[in-house]
Order: sequence, then C-alpha cells, then structure tokens
Amino acid sequence: MQHTTLIVPGFHGSGPDHWQSWLQTQLPDARRVAGIDWEAPILARWAAEVRREIDAAASAVWIVAHSFGCLASVVAASDRPDKVAGALLVAPADPARFGPLGLADEGAGAQDVGPWLPSAQLGFPCAVVASRNDPWVKLTVAAHWADRWGACFIDIGAAGHINVESGFGPWPQGLELLASLQRVHEDLPLGTVGGRPGTHKGRQGALARLRHHTRESMEFRPSSHV
Repeated sequence: MQHTTLIVPGFHGSGPDHWQSWLQTQLPDARRVAGIDWEAPILARWAAEVRREIDAAASAVWIVAHSFGCLASVVAASDRPDKVAGALLVAPADPARFGPLGLADEGAGAQDVGPWLPSAQLGFPCAVVASRNDPWVKLTVAAHWADRWGACFIDIGAAGHINVESGFGPWPQGLELLASLQRVHEDLPLGTVGGRPGTHKGRQGALARLRHHTRESMEFRPSSHV
C-alpha cells in the first residue's frame, strides 16, 4: 500500500538530534507536520494542523507522533479513519498535564484535556510505546489510554521521555517497530478496525467538540481565536 509517513513532534518540537528527525531521514515518504507553534501546546490548534496534513496527503497516512503530538494526532486521526493507515504513538503526554489553553500549571483555565480525547477504539492500527520512568506520564496512564484506543501497548522499560535527553537520537528499534506495524497491517482496508465509520465532519467530529470546548475556555480572551 502506498502511504505517507507524517511526523508529529511534541511540546518544544523535535530538534535535529531527536529520533523523529533521524527517522525522517530514513523514510523517503516522510514529512513533518507544519504550521504548529511548538511552544504553545494548544490541543485544538495542533489537532487542526495534523488533520489538515492528513487531508492534504495524496495517499494513506502513517502517523509517527511523540509526547503532546500523540494527543493532537489521535484527535485529528479519529476524524479521518479512512485516511489513516496506522499510528505509532511514542511517550504520549499525560492529558491531565494540559488544559485547553496550554500547560495546566500555567493558568490554562479549565484543566485536563482528557475528556476531549477519543475514548473508544480509534478505527486504525495503533501502537503506544511507553517508558517506566517518563516524567510526562505514568506507565499506568499510558496503558490506560492505549487500552481505550485499542492500541498495542509496548513497555520499553526505563527510557525517560524517549527523547534526546534520555538517549534517543538515532533509534533503529523505533524504525523497526514502525516497519513491523506496516508489514502486519499493510493489506487491511482503511477505516475498518472496530467497525468505525469513515470521515467525520461537522459538529460530531472530535476536533469540532474540542474546538467548542477551547472557545468556551477562551471567552475571557476576546482577541484570541482557534
């Protein structure tokens, strides 16, 4: 199956030494999501850009996301199961650490974006890779979301946040994980896992609900927009 690999970094982005940057050089079909302010983790805005990239892709998309990028990716991809071939979600950040307007400890208003994430099987093959000593999410929390999303859960031991600081520059094992997922699911028709319907638009989509919630939280900031 022809596909595009969409790289979705997390909060602060993924610099040149990050495994996502290395992975991008290994895959001729890879591109990084654009249009995101990596220093402003506003979930609705990030998810909108990820969904835009999914819609713009000429072929099916494999998502490779890290940290907060995982949260944005599942919101965007849950609206487009007919365009997403699968996802590798590495070290997903704990949604309780974020409110709709940013980090929860920075006065982001109503806390915890967890209720606005998909809470059922995503509709495409998915794996969550987690660490036992990740400062951004407890292993049990990562496992909880993997179970909700119908994802394969992969515990790689004490690996920090699976980023440059914890020693993850070039990451051949991550590349092999992605290749293994693709080999297993390459013949699976798009949008069929769990019997989920196809593209979601309008007010019923995950992104539409998240945007509505975010706007409510931004009422005290009339000059802002999503």
